[in-house]
Amino acid sequence: MGLIVQKFGGTSVGTTERIQAVADKVKASREDGDDVVVVVSAMSGETNRLLELAEAVHADPPARELDVLLSTGEQVTIALLTMALEQIGCPARCYTGAQVRILTDSSFSRARILDIDAEVLRDDLQEGRVVVVAGFQGVDEEGALTTLGRGGSDTTAVALAAALEADECQIYTDVDGVYTTDPRVVPEARRLDSITVDEMLELSSLGSKVLQIRAVEFAGKYRVPLRVLSSFEPGPGTLITYEDNEMEEPLISGIAFNRDEAKVAVIGVPDTPGIAADLLGSVAGANIEVDMIIQNIGQQGLTDFTFTVHKRDYETTLDLVQRKAEELGARQVVGDDKIVKISLVGVGMRSHAGVANTMFKALSDEGINIQMISTSEIKISVVVDDKYLELGVRALHKAFELENVTPVAELEGLSES
Repeated sequence: MGLIVQKFGGTSVGTTERIQAVADKVKASREDGDDVVVVVSAMSGETNRLLELAEAVHADPPARELDVLLSTGEQVTIALLTMALEQIGCPARCYTGAQVRILTDSSFSRARILDIDAEVLRDDLQEGRVVVVAGFQGVDEEGALTTLGRGGSDTTAVALAAALEADECQIYTDVDGVYTTDPRVVPEARRLDSITVDEMLELSSLGSKVLQIRAVEFAGKYRVPLRVLSSFEPGPGTLITYEDNEMEEPLISGIAFNRDEAKVAVIGVPDTPGIAADLLGSVAGANIEVDMIIQNIGQQGLTDFTFTVHKRDYETTLDLVQRKAEELGARQVVGDDKIVKISLVGVGMRSHAGVANTMFKALSDEGINIQMISTSEIKISVVVDDKYLELGVRALHKAFELENVTPVAELEGLSES
C-alpha cells in the first residue's frame, strides 16, 4: 500500500458530473490499495466570478478581504467531492487550508507556504478515509486566510505530498502530460514519458502552462515524484523526475515560447561602471521584473543596453527608462512589444556541442532574424518578431526531430562541432 496525493484542477471539477467522475477515479485508486489525499481547485470559472463580485463593490478590493472571498471557491469543491465520495461508499473527510493548518506568510494573494501540520490527515488516512483538501489557500500566524496565487493548488498538492512523504503526487488536468511543445502550434508534438525537474522548471518559467513553477520548485526541493495526467483520458502521463538514471538524456526535451515579452533598448549610453544599475534601478523600484539583458561592447565611450520585460509592464518601463536615459545623456531609447521568446530546453545540452548552431541555422533557413540570445546550461532562448512564432517553433521541432518516439541523442554533425 502506498500513499498518493492527487490534485484536480478547475476544469476537472467544473460541473457536478465531473466531480462525480473524479470521485469514481479516487475510489478506484483507493480500491487499488493506496491511501489517497485529494487536493482540488475551485470549479472552473468560479474564481473569476468571485473577483467580479469583489470589483463590483470596491474598485481596488483590500487584499486581506479578497483572500477571504476567493478561498470560498475551493471550499465549495471539497464539500461536493466529499459528498460524492460518501455517496459511492468511499469514506472521506474534507478540510480547508486553515483546518489542516497550512501555515503561510502574510503576503495576501501570493502567500508562500512555511509549514504544514499533517497529523490530522494521517489520523484520517489510518482510519481508512480519503482526505480532501482545499488547494490554493492557507492561514498566517495571525489566523488570517491567505491564498497562494493563480495555480496555487498545484503547490498545495506538492507541499502536502512532501509533508506526508507520499510515494507520488499526481496532477490531473485537461492535458495528458507534458509535450515537446504546444500541440496547437505543432500537431506532431509528442507527449514525453518523463522529464527532469530541471527541464520542467525551465519550461514552466519560459511559458509552459502545464504546471505552476512554484509546484515544480517544491517537487525538486523535497524530491517529490510528480506526474501529470489527464482527468479525461486514461494514460501514464508524464513523470517529472531526477537526472539519476544511467541512460543518456535526450538532447532537447522541449520547446517553450512566451508571447508576453517586450523589449527596451537604450542606445548610446555612457559606458561607465554602474550604468546597468542606474538604468535598471528605477525599473526594479517599480516592482517590474527584467528577463533577458544584453550590453554591447563599448565603443568611443558609449554602449548599447537592451533588456526584456513582461508586455503588461512595457509602457511603464519605457517611460521610466526614457527619463533615466535623459539624465544619463543617452542618444535614444527604443522599444518593441511585437516580439516573442522561443526557448530550447534539454539536459542533454550539457554534454553535446552544436545545439546553438543547429538552432540558429534552422531559424535562418526560414528567414527569421534573431534579435536577442540568452543561454544557460540546459536552455537557449532567442527573441524574434512575433509574426514568426509558429514558423520558428515548427522549424526547431523539425530540426531537432522532436516528433520521433525515441529522440535522437546526437544530430548529424553535432558531436563533431
